[in-house]
Amino acid sequence: MSDVLQLVEARLITTLGEPDGRAAVTFVGTNRIEVLRFRGEEDVVRYATLGMSETPMTDPTAPVADSLRGPRAELVLTVRSGGAGPGIGVLDEVLRPLAVLAASPQVEGLVVAPGASLDIGAPLWTGAPFTSVLVAEPGGLVEDLELLEPMEPVRFLPLLPMTGNEAAWKRVHGAGALQDRWLRHGTDLRDPMRAAVPLDG
Repeated sequence: MSDVLQLVEARLITTLGEPDGRAAVTFVGTNRIEVLRFRGEEDVVRYATLGMSETPMTDPTAPVADSLRGPRAELVLTVRSGGAGPGIGVLDEVLRPLAVLAASPQVEGLVVAPGASLDIGAPLWTGAPFTSVLVAEPGGLVEDLELLEPMEPVRFLPLLPMTGNEAAWKRVHGAGALQDRWLRHGTDLRDPMRAAVPLDG
């Protein structure tokens, strides 16, 4: 594991506690991506990627990829288990989709940033009403990790699951408008089986 990833894992553990599960996925031509699972209070489960930040994200139009400079990030998804929703075993199906998203900067040349939509193309887990996520602003849960210059900090980007209708509405009105609507309606974004927010009026 690289020095950067050791620091990233230490920051995650300091903030979220020791992980109680982890899985690794390796895609051809990419770095190894791990997804760590952290259990919190009140059935809260957090999944965090580890490996995406090992190399900086590079603008695909750049003539030469810079191995040091460029944005670095990891992804964090927070959901609730138990109750009437799916159990932890079903929610763990999100491990592979998260690894796919974390590998997308290397595979597709994407620069993942707040406000972006990331489409999975399939439900996040069995029965999930979500096939895409909105990338939210970092800093609220896990603080940015400063690295030695000229490397940019690692940002821990929260992922907010979107229903198909929400994703389509967001494409027209923008990420800020969708987040305002969620806030206005008191949407529980941790509910793994929530309905779409009202999009009329």
